[in-house]
Amino acid sequence: MVAEVSVETIEDGLLRTQGADVDIAFRVRGSGPAVVLLHGTSAHHAVWEPVGDALADRATVVALDQRGHGRSDKPATGYAASDFAADVVTVLDALGIADAVVAGHSLGGRNAWVAAARHPDRVTGAVVVDYTPYVEDSVLDVLDTRVADGFRSFDDVAEIEEYLRARYTAILPGAIARRARWGYVQDADGRWVARADKRAMRLLIEGFRTPWDAAFRDVSATMTHLRGADSRIVSEQAWRRARADRPDDRWVVVDDADHYIPEEHPLLVAAEIARVLGI
Repeated sequence: MVAEVSVETIEDGLLRTQGADVDIAFRVRGSGPAVVLLHGTSAHHAVWEPVGDALADRATVVALDQRGHGRSDKPATGYAASDFAADVVTVLDALGIADAVVAGHSLGGRNAWVAAARHPDRVTGAVVVDYTPYVEDSVLDVLDTRVADGFRSFDDVAEIEEYLRARYTAILPGAIARRARWGYVQDADGRWVARADKRAMRLLIEGFRTPWDAAFRDVSATMTHLRGADSRIVSEQAWRRARADRPDDRWVVVDDADHYIPEEHPLLVAAEIARVLGI
């Protein structure tokens, strides 16, 4: 017998599933057709806040801390795309939501198309931001090193923000504050450390080496794809290969953007999600 999953309120106004194999923290705002927002590697639900602000008067906006991140569970294993996709359904079930559009950035983008492919009755559309099945291994090698380098400790929040400004040079000032506010916690020694789990990050990056290209091609809904013109994750070649797989999808190159489009152009991203939602 499958245990019934409920929802509990936790700190900082977040909700969390209770009774799932892996419990997921999230924030819900607004009413109307539902969209689930999935962040990128080592981030958290709050990177989507300005996008949610732009949609919440017309949609139910559910922003997740994906497994291994934020206030969600951090299991020792279980970081394949199918695991992340199952978490989307877990949250929809817990909230009593029949179906939703899923929008995701980077890791979240991959998970969005896998959720759409594996759960077509629950995921009615997908917005994939700066990721394709064809990101090169050399790019993933650099990403692995970059993410591992982020696991350090800090004296205070000001030091975190200084570090983040140097690391994410194009995101908006408010995005820096949100990453610091929601992405770090004080340890037993009073040092500030990342909420994301280092082991989980290594496992999920290794999971990127499975392309999930068959699932990408199998999505029955028309998807929307965004790529930053200056992205260091999605090369022009990776973008072209993905477009060849799905020529009928919507493909948008965002000028004056690198990889972190939701934190650089949130209103543009919100408009693309609204287009898919039909609002």
